[in-house]
Amino acid sequence: MKTEPAKQTCARIALMLPRFSLYGGVEQFGFRLAAGLAERGHRVDFICARREQNPPPGVRVLCVGRPFGPRFFKMLWFLLRAERFRRKGAYDLSLSLGKTWGQDLIRMGGGPLKVFWEKSETAIEPGLKRCLKKITRRLSLANLLTLFIEKRQFTRESRVIAVSHLVRDWLLKAYPELDPDKVSVIYNQPDTTRFTRPEPEERTKARRALLANSPFATDLENIDDLIFIGTASTNFQLKGVDKLIRALALLPEKTLLFIAGGRGASPYTALAASLGLAERVIFTGKTKDMPAFYKALDIFALPTFYDACSNVVLEALASGCKTLTSTSNGASFFLEDEALLRDPADVQDLAERIRICMVKPRPETFVWPRETPSGLLAFMEEMENILKK
Repeated sequence: MKTEPAKQTCARIALMLPRFSLYGGVEQFGFRLAAGLAERGHRVDFICARREQNPPPGVRVLCVGRPFGPRFFKMLWFLLRAERFRRKGAYDLSLSLGKTWGQDLIRMGGGPLKVFWEKSETAIEPGLKRCLKKITRRLSLANLLTLFIEKRQFTRESRVIAVSHLVRDWLLKAYPELDPDKVSVIYNQPDTTRFTRPEPEERTKARRALLANSPFATDLENIDDLIFIGTASTNFQLKGVDKLIRALALLPEKTLLFIAGGRGASPYTALAASLGLAERVIFTGKTKDMPAFYKALDIFALPTFYDACSNVVLEALASGCKTLTSTSNGASFFLEDEALLRDPADVQDLAERIRICMVKPRPETFVWPRETPSGLLAFMEEMENILKK
C-alpha cells in the first residue's frame, strides 16, 4: 500500500498489541497501520508479546515475551512490560490496539466488555446454560482485570477512535465520564473492489458450484427458480444461525440456506434435520472464495446479537446482495431501516423481512458514503492531526 508522505516532521510512534501477526482482524489492521505509518516517514515501534510475522520495512518489533500460565497472568505480564517499554521509548504518540496501562490514543475495535456480555448472553437460550455463562464470566480473573483496565483507559481525557457509531454509543453509555468530543469514528473499509455485482453468467456459475454437493444438484435446470439465502460466521451461536434455520422453516420450499465458515456445526445440522430442513440447509465450511459465494446469493442475512461492524455485511452489499442484519451490528449504519432487525431472536420478524427482500429488486452498486470517515488513510491522518496538537 502506497500513501502520500506525512506533511510534518517524522514522529516516533508506538503501536501496542499482544500479537504481531497477520492472523486475526485487529492483528491485520495493526500490521497494515504500522506499514502505512512507516511509508509516511514515521519511526514505528510495534510493542507485542509474540512476534509471528516479519515486520514491513521501517517497522521495529519490540517483543516483551509471553510467559506460561493462565490468561490472567499473560494479560498482566503484557500490561506491565508493554508500559515499561512505552515509557522507556518516550514516544511522540502511543496507540493502544488492546488492553494496555498507558497510551495517548485508543482504537476501539469492539464494545466494552459489559456491553459484550449483555448482547452475547441473549444469544443463549434462557435457563441453566445462560446462568452458568454469566457466573463464569463474572468470576474470571482475566475478565475482572479487563474491567479494571477499561475503567483506567476510559477517563475524561482519553482520546478514542471507534470503528463504528454503534461502538461509540456503547462506549459513551458504559463510560459516561468520557468526553464525547474526544471519541471519533473511523470505519474499517474492506477491499470492496474484490466484491462486485455479478454478470448473469457469473451468477449462474456460482450458484451451480454451491449446489454441486447438495440434493438439488440433479435439478440444475430450475436453478433460477430457487432463492439462495446465505450467511457467514465463525461463531454460529452469536451470529444467530439457529434463528436463520428456524426462519427458513417459515419460508417457501424453494428457499435454500447456505452457511459459510464456522466450526461445531453438528448442533445446527441436527436442528435443521429436526425441522425437516436437512436438504435445504447447506454448510459450505471454510470458504476460500467468498466473492463467488456472494455472487450466488439472492439475500445475505446476519441476525447477529453482537457485532462492532461486520465486514461480511459490507462485502455482501458490494456484491449486489439484498442484505439484512440486526441493530446490534455497527454495519447497520449502511442499511435502510426495513433491512434491520430490532430483536435478532424474533424468528417471525426475521422470516417476514426475508419475504420482503424476496420481492425487491437487487440493489444498485454499493458506493461508500464519502462523508463517512473510513479506511487506513483516514486513521493515519487522524493520528497525525493529534500529533500536530
